[in-house]
Amino acid sequence: MGSSELSANEGLRQPLTLRRVESVEPTASVRHVDQLETDTLEEFYAVVEAERSVLSPGTDLEAGDVIVFTEYYRVDRV
Repeated sequence: MGSSELSANEGLRQPLTLRRVESVEPTASVRHVDQLETDTLEEFYAVVEAERSVLSPGTDLEAGDVIVFTEYYRVDRV
């Protein structure tokens, strides 16, 4: 895939949301909050503290990821 194709695909990515969940499927990709890259960790904290749900672009999270913090948070597509 060429760089122009990669750029075009990046522009088509749907926003990601973060929501609390009570349970996690055994096959889920689970990451502890302290395993997140610095930029992703800062964005995660900003979303949780502001009680909003939409993540800013540029995190290394994917739909279906589950983040363990004080509760479980699942990343989904809008």
